[in-house]
Amino acid sequence: MSTDSNTDKTIPSNQYAESSLQPIDPHPDPARALPPPQRIHPAVRITTIVIVLVVLAGVVYRLIGRAADERRLENATVRDAIPTVRITIPTISGTKSEIALPGNTQAFADTPIYARTSGYLKQWFVDIGQHVTQGQLMATIETPELDEQLAVARADLKSSQADLVLADTTSKRYQNLLKLNSVSQQETDVAVSSAAAKRAAVEAAQANVRRLAQLQSFEKIYAPYSGIVTQRNTDLGDLINSGSSTTNNTAKELFHIASVQELRVFVAVPEVYAPDIHNGDAATLTLDEYPGQTFKGIVARNSGSIDSGSRTLNVEVDVNNREAKLLPGAYAFVHFKIPRQNRQLAIPSDALLFRAQGLQVGIVRDGHVHLQSVTIGTDDGASVQIATGLSPGDMVILDPSDSLSEGEPVQVANPPAVKQ
Repeated sequence: MSTDSNTDKTIPSNQYAESSLQPIDPHPDPARALPPPQRIHPAVRITTIVIVLVVLAGVVYRLIGRAADERRLENATVRDAIPTVRITIPTISGTKSEIALPGNTQAFADTPIYARTSGYLKQWFVDIGQHVTQGQLMATIETPELDEQLAVARADLKSSQADLVLADTTSKRYQNLLKLNSVSQQETDVAVSSAAAKRAAVEAAQANVRRLAQLQSFEKIYAPYSGIVTQRNTDLGDLINSGSSTTNNTAKELFHIASVQELRVFVAVPEVYAPDIHNGDAATLTLDEYPGQTFKGIVARNSGSIDSGSRTLNVEVDVNNREAKLLPGAYAFVHFKIPRQNRQLAIPSDALLFRAQGLQVGIVRDGHVHLQSVTIGTDDGASVQIATGLSPGDMVILDPSDSLSEGEPVQVANPPAVKQ
């Protein structure tokens, strides 16, 4: 029995051999107990790497784009905070031998016609635009009350004259009787004085008749000079009050007449040109309604003083207008010949700054404002010639704001072209 059991428990020779070749490790490694890892295909690995790189690139691109947008926004904000200005470059001027200044044409004589007597307008004979000659009848006025007053005055004159005849006769009679001592000296003096009073009454009555006759003559309105009727402010049957609008609020201007054969043109000449304007100098006129045409005039007179408000000399230029081309009230340019002046720099008038420090202009230098003090040589109205303070290449700011300050950063809206 024992032999069989031992035989059953006997280990085969091959198993024994294997066990003898691989001894059992008393401390086995758990990692070695795992199955060997599977190998990743190279194409899958490359694809994964590419996907990761693309995702990283997208993230980096978005971060860079966002930073660039922030920088652009910051730059735009800074740029918009800097004010933009327009500039101009001074031009060379002062080489002309004449100046052209605006002037207003006026009729040589311009007269409103009022009535000198009260009544009703009976008839008018002239209308607006009609030429009249001196002494021409323009209208007639009915004055029934004045006619009656004149009739009464003439009757009073006849009565006074009759009383004077009687008084003279009595005075002479008493003087003759006084020689015969038939009357007293007192009675003779009374008679003589009465005759003198009657003579004075006659003279007063004659003066009253002449006054009323003169007023009656004003029933007819005549043209004071040759000219053109520019206004007619009355019509048939209008109640006419004597006097003018300055002496009688109810008085009304009947006609307005102007002499246009010769016109006066008044010009405000800047103070700097005043010494060059002399009475008798020739001048020419140009008007927009007559392009290419000139009208000759003569400097007739000047005010002889500078207006303290405008710093100008008031000059009158007389122009022959026999052809009636020029109309009173027209806007014209008057050209004066002046001595040639030295060359100066000119800028528009709207580039000037009037500050407490004096007259200044704003100049752009290296993107910043520099306030430069200047002095004016000549003022032409739209432009001024600068005597000192500017250089030919200065970039002068146009229409500067009142808040413009020294050193303020600005950007130029119209940079000057670079000369090649």
